[in-house]
Amino acid sequence: MENPEEAEVDIDTLIDEMDYIPGHFHLEMNLNFEPCSPVNFRGRDMKLKRDSLMYELELESGSQQFAVRNLLGVFSFHLEEMEQAKEIFLSISQEDPDNLNAWANLAYVYDRLDSEQEEADCTKKLAHLMGLGFEDESQGDPRLRAAHCLAEQGYAYGFDIGLVDEEDRMEKLTAGLMLYDKALVYGQQIPLEEKRSWYLTMATLYIRLDGILMNKGNDEQKRLPSFNRTLALLRQVTKSSNSHYRALAWCYLGMLLERKETFSTTPMGIHDCGYSGTGPLDCFGKIRMKLYLRDLERAKMGLGGMPDRKNLTRAKEDLESVVKVCPCLKTYLDIGQVYYYMGVDAMQELFPVDETALDNALEFFAKAMEFDLGDTLPEIQLLRGKCLRLKNEESNAIGCFKRAIELDDVGSTYTESFRCLMETLLILFSQKRVNAEMLMQEVELWVKKAEEKYPKQRVRQELRLVCRNHTTEVIELSKAMVTRGNTELVKMLFETIKTDFSKPKLNERSLSF
Repeated sequence: MENPEEAEVDIDTLIDEMDYIPGHFHLEMNLNFEPCSPVNFRGRDMKLKRDSLMYELELESGSQQFAVRNLLGVFSFHLEEMEQAKEIFLSISQEDPDNLNAWANLAYVYDRLDSEQEEADCTKKLAHLMGLGFEDESQGDPRLRAAHCLAEQGYAYGFDIGLVDEEDRMEKLTAGLMLYDKALVYGQQIPLEEKRSWYLTMATLYIRLDGILMNKGNDEQKRLPSFNRTLALLRQVTKSSNSHYRALAWCYLGMLLERKETFSTTPMGIHDCGYSGTGPLDCFGKIRMKLYLRDLERAKMGLGGMPDRKNLTRAKEDLESVVKVCPCLKTYLDIGQVYYYMGVDAMQELFPVDETALDNALEFFAKAMEFDLGDTLPEIQLLRGKCLRLKNEESNAIGCFKRAIELDDVGSTYTESFRCLMETLLILFSQKRVNAEMLMQEVELWVKKAEEKYPKQRVRQELRLVCRNHTTEVIELSKAMVTRGNTELVKMLFETIKTDFSKPKLNERSLSF
């Protein structure tokens, strides 16, 4: 009889020598790591991603739908919805019996449920499908199954959570693209039509990657290789027999032309068919929004001219196309933000320039809040508060800013809500709508809450800006506090003014969703 310990060693050795491992739970995604953020915020982010995937599933057909459904099962697992995760993986294994990821993921779930026999059955089935030398190997080509496995894993990287910065985003997108390239090597005999569905997803990842490089100010030489690869992939998809994929490819190619001024060579014969889809359309809208905000920040620092408002108009058009077919929380938040910036003066956001745009922004934020997670996002509360402040509804705006601070993660560096709260309180004080006693209590309370939530240096940094921009009100408040014997807060305010902290970074928190 075979020694169980020897069998275990053989399996471990085999795994070490494998070129790929089926399943999603071993992938180096933040989704699979121990959470560094509070559990409630991690759950919120996973539910947001899952909502996006549900809309993607409605648009997918063929084998690509199994990539979406496997990932939906992974999110259910991490949300502790074990029975739902099991049902998802079971249904895939029944509809697509050769799906390696479904069997591997199902084994993982059975292990968590302590269902040893079911786990063993899944593992045995998986080994047969991979052609690992068993006598009763399954029919078909193991390399083809490996190709599908790798492509589904590459797809998953585009939906990771907790991406802390652009370097992290680039790393995950690159990892996903590498898995797709590996899938293409394994799947050389795959029908071209099936590959074209992969090409479309690869193009989506490349577009997002190029958006990061573009935002970082990378030059043509760094961006050109991935840009050209994207064009080549999309040209292949335009020949697809699937009208949905064809339309998307022409649409994305048309929008890529808008970046042509940064490159020496321009693709020819490309047009926009007018199709309203999702995916890269959403990416383009957010990229244009980022470009506007980047140029706006540079203008405020005296490093450039006024930002091009055409970026806002084009972002609005892209996101309006998305919201028609994907009316989800994320899209409502994105388009609401665009309308907010269309409604305010670029350099002085305290001045409205388009009341209708602000009303549209508030309407989209209201729609976003109708979703289960809508009232858990500090981004929505911040932007709602800024809109309400411009519409002279300062009391309601203050409530939004306070709620945004309460919803923020401990350790967050996005302190704009705190600054807006302090500014609005001081504006009410200057208008005699709040007395010194009430203002003093509010400032003391929320400075304390802010220091419990954000890094102390960021809080002082924001206070310094508030003091600079509202010197008269701060002096009046300080006099009142000294009169009442409250010198600690006065001391802190004046120390803040004297401290030479660097200017806060551009707030792009809602752009990461």
